[in-house]
Amino acid sequence: MSYYQPGILATPVPPQARHLFFALESVEALPAAIDKLQSLLDGRAVVGFGESLVQALGAQVESLRAFPALAGVGVDNPSTQHALWCWLHGEDRGELMHRSRAIEAALAPALRLVQMNETFRHMTGHDLTGYEDGTENPHDEAAIAAALAQGADGVRGGSFAAIQQWQHDLDGFAAMQPHERDNIMGRRLSDNEEIDDAPESAHVKRTAQESFAPEAFVVRRSMPWIEGDRAGLMFLAFGFSLDAFEAQLRRMSGLEDGITDGLYRMSRPITGGYYWCPPLLDGRLDLRAIAR
Repeated sequence: MSYYQPGILATPVPPQARHLFFALESVEALPAAIDKLQSLLDGRAVVGFGESLVQALGAQVESLRAFPALAGVGVDNPSTQHALWCWLHGEDRGELMHRSRAIEAALAPALRLVQMNETFRHMTGHDLTGYEDGTENPHDEAAIAAALAQGADGVRGGSFAAIQQWQHDLDGFAAMQPHERDNIMGRRLSDNEEIDDAPESAHVKRTAQESFAPEAFVVRRSMPWIEGDRAGLMFLAFGFSLDAFEAQLRRMSGLEDGITDGLYRMSRPITGGYYWCPPLLDGRLDLRAIAR
């Protein structure tokens, strides 16, 4: 038996999505706000609680923590942790706007919208660089094992989300030679095949999920974003804990062996947050784990 928020494992990547980030304004108004939020949720949304919100409710979720401001070898991974995150996805951009407005109104005055990012599917699930994203995602039972936490009763349900907004230097990337771009990714753009003799800094080698001890598998649900003349990838990964993502990030940042991921040559993270995504019970968020 599994019970979880459907968007965590849904495939394929949705055509349109919105990330909503909220700051806590009133603890007293929280119960009513969360109750109103419940009535607006369906299979096209995922909700995540930040550590500060869980603490405001007088509770604790094991292994949940704030995103670390992680400094590596010449790179920085900033923390922009928020209290609540909602990921809405669907087919129509206008419909997403109306759903966003309804959620924002329902959460006031307890929570205030402080950041909103629109994302979209590029081609069949590619980054704006043209490279396919999420090639190594686990599937079926392996995806369930990677993304969903297992309770003491053996039932899988809740999940943890790691989110980073990466801003690309697309002009700089386009100016590189094709083989240099392939070596940054560790894959050939032409056929998406891994390059055996790619440098150790290649992104594929830095994040090879089976190369960690324990193995660091996550389920990626990343999508591109464009805001004015800025663009990049909204990285989103779900795991049964936050440890797998953090192990990958530390290695990417050169903290394991001094080798920095080549990805930092053409992109940089500008946000970072960790969230606990409670399971569902009868179509509503199961918040018994944080009930007072």
